[in-house]
Amino acid sequence: MTAGATPAAADPCRACGACCAYAADWPRFTLEDDAALARIPPAYVDARGTGMRCLGDRCAALDGEVGRATSCAVYELRPDVCRACLPGDEACTIARTRFGLAALDPPAANPHL
Repeated sequence: MTAGATPAAADPCRACGACCAYAADWPRFTLEDDAALARIPPAYVDARGTGMRCLGDRCAALDGEVGRATSCAVYELRPDVCRACLPGDEACTIARTRFGLAALDPPAANPHL
């Protein structure tokens, strides 16, 4: 991080979380192998074992306030769908719009990636 930069400037996801609170059917498991899924604590996996457990539309692993400061309780273990959402991509923009947040620069123009 550069001198004077805020954590949000260094990692826009830490001040957002919109993608993690967008829809209960979004944090689904897709390409993960059984070993990767077994590392996610059961408290964060839905009853069917097909995705992350949600409280309403919000992923249970999301901590903090959307649009202000957020973190993921299972960040290092997060599923592929979470890893695929990049700051400024189409999914990010759709989620941010739902929460009234400005769009970010597309990934190719985003120096924080």
